[in-house]
Amino acid sequence: MISAVAEKLKAEETIKAPKEAMFWKTGWFKEYPPVDYQNFWYIRAASILRKLYRKPIGVNRLKKEYGGRDPGYVHLKHSAKGSGSIIRRILQQLEKAGYVQKTEKNGRHITNKGRSLLDASAAEILKAESSKS
Repeated sequence: MISAVAEKLKAEETIKAPKEAMFWKTGWFKEYPPVDYQNFWYIRAASILRKLYRKPIGVNRLKKEYGGRDPGYVHLKHSAKGSGSIIRRILQQLEKAGYVQKTEKNGRHITNKGRSLLDASAAEILKAESSKS
């Protein structure tokens, strides 16, 4: 579903990856930028939209969601947060497109336009899957 929504966002051209995003890492604990950096921005935007579908969420919680393992420790309990600037920029672009709205307390929540985008994508996927069988 995320890849289908990412393709819609890419075709819509309201969400655009910055030119310098090809050099950005997704967290300080990563060694390299994403391999598929052309589509990474749209996939992350679709993933954030899907996370916002469930409940309002803020940047700090999203940083934890997209975090990973701290490379300085052997045990898995040491975690590292993901890049906040990438998340913040994507959320700002989604706000500008009208898919996300800022709240005073809980961070950001999805708007009716964003909810209908996800629902329409899910319906298309369901229809395609049911026609196969």
